[in-house]
Amino acid sequence: MTLRQWVGASVIGILAIIGAATIVVQLTRWFLGLDVMQDFLATYPGETPLPDGAPVGLPAWLGWQHFFNVFLIVLIIRSGLQVRTERRPPAYWTPRWAKGGQGRISLTLWFHQSLDVLWLVNGLVFVVLLFATGQWMRVVPTSWEVVPNAVSAGLQYLSLDWPLENGWVNYNSLQVLAYFTTIFIAAPLAAITGVRMSGLWPKNATTLNRIYPVEWARAVHFPVMLYFVAFIVVHVTLVLLTGALRNLNHMYAAQDADGWLGFWIFVASIVVIAAAWIAARPTVLAPIAGLLGKVGR
Repeated sequence: MTLRQWVGASVIGILAIIGAATIVVQLTRWFLGLDVMQDFLATYPGETPLPDGAPVGLPAWLGWQHFFNVFLIVLIIRSGLQVRTERRPPAYWTPRWAKGGQGRISLTLWFHQSLDVLWLVNGLVFVVLLFATGQWMRVVPTSWEVVPNAVSAGLQYLSLDWPLENGWVNYNSLQVLAYFTTIFIAAPLAAITGVRMSGLWPKNATTLNRIYPVEWARAVHFPVMLYFVAFIVVHVTLVLLTGALRNLNHMYAAQDADGWLGFWIFVASIVVIAAAWIAARPTVLAPIAGLLGKVGR
């Protein structure tokens, strides 16, 4: 395909997407304008009340956890894609305790698995603090009414008449389901499939390997990664389009305000993540990996 053909196809594709999106928005608005749907929206506005005793606001530890999780997940996704596409690894890593070269893996895979361990530790700390501080009530559905309210919120998003909520106090029901799925379903799936494919898994456990074959883990692990990518894209987009300064203050500055503090902390976090992305190359990783094992070709 020539450059001219590629540009033409891209323009047509973009116009088709815009046209389809416009049709979806207009049809959704017409649908929500029906009397029966107006009654539905009145009954299910898009969010459910929190349980009694639910905390108000987001603590500072949650902001730190949020940053560290983003930092790790971005590098995990990048290194995971490198592992899938890498043909000739720049170097290999062998653990110190291994005998006869056992446990030898590529430097890229070592980096990926090291990040995974940090991500798991961070996740465990997050879950413990979530339940210890009562913040779990904000991200765990406590009523079946979350389902119709999530449908309501989804339709409001599709109509571009977005649900009005204050994330400092309560999330809308679609957000609750998305956060619950990410924390308690997608993250554990990523962990158990990742462990199955890693060098930590006992290779000689015949019965265990038959019950939980590595092929199943591979078939699930990649789609879970795609879910995380989609979640991040949608999450960041909505954060920026639904009151960026206020949302960034919630997440990064632990305050319900419209100032610029959260924004600048967010910018600083992006700089740190970008620096780590650039630094994550063999010349930097090899000396670090060498502290825990032998690096060579």
